[in-house]
Amino acid sequence: MRSKAQQLKGMGRLLGLSLLLFHLSLARVAAQDAPEYRMEIGGGLGLMAYQGDLSGGLFKSMQPTVAALAKYKMNPRMAWSAQLSSGKLKGTSKDVKTWYPAFHDSIASFSNQLTDFTLRYEYNFWPFGTGKEYIGAQPLTPFIAMGTGLAFTKKTVAGLLQFGVGVKYKLRDRLNLTAEWMMHFTGSDKLDNVVDPYGIKSSGLFKNTDSYSTLQVSITYEFWEKCKTCNNDRD
Repeated sequence: MRSKAQQLKGMGRLLGLSLLLFHLSLARVAAQDAPEYRMEIGGGLGLMAYQGDLSGGLFKSMQPTVAALAKYKMNPRMAWSAQLSSGKLKGTSKDVKTWYPAFHDSIASFSNQLTDFTLRYEYNFWPFGTGKEYIGAQPLTPFIAMGTGLAFTKKTVAGLLQFGVGVKYKLRDRLNLTAEWMMHFTGSDKLDNVVDPYGIKSSGLFKNTDSYSTLQVSITYEFWEKCKTCNNDRD
C-alpha cells in the first residue's frame, strides 16, 4: 500500500497539473477576448522612380508621393487593398547610356504628374495581429502583394500590373505601420512623352513600355468590428 506521504505527493502533482491547465485555458480565452476588425483606412508618404527610355537607373530621379488607402481584411493572413496615389515622374536623356538617334543633337527631359488607382491582394507570411484577438498572431510580419490598376497623366491613361514586398508592424491595438516596395508595369510608352525613340514600332502588352517603382511608408487605423460569435478567424 502507498504511504500517506506518497498519496499527498500524488495529489499535489494532480492539483498542480489541474491549475496549470486551468491557467492555460484562461490565457487562451483572454487572448481571444480582444475584437477583430474588418477594415483599415489611412495614408502614406513615399518616393516614386521612373523606368523607361529616359531612365538612368532603378532609383534615379526619385520624387515624393502621397497616397490614401483602404483595406478589407479577409482574415489575419489575407487582405484586399485599394489605393489612390499621386507623384511625379522625371527623367532625362542626359543620364542614359543608351544612344538614341532622336536625341543625337539635343537633350530630352520630362516631368509629368502621375496619379494612379490600384486594387491589390496582400498575403502575410504570418498571421498579423496583437495576439490578443487571434491565437498565434504576430505584431510584425513580411508580406507580398500583387494587383492591377490605372495610371493617369495629362496625355495618357494606362493600365498597369503591380507586384512588391513589404513589412507590417502593429504600433498599437488598432494602429498599423507598413513599409513597402512596389513595381508598376504599365501598358503605355507615353508616360515620358517619348514613343519609340529608335523609330521601330513594337508589339506586346508590356514590350518597350514605361514603368515605375514606389517606396512607401503608410499608417492605417482599423475599424468595423467583427461579430465575435458568427464572424471570427480564431482557432
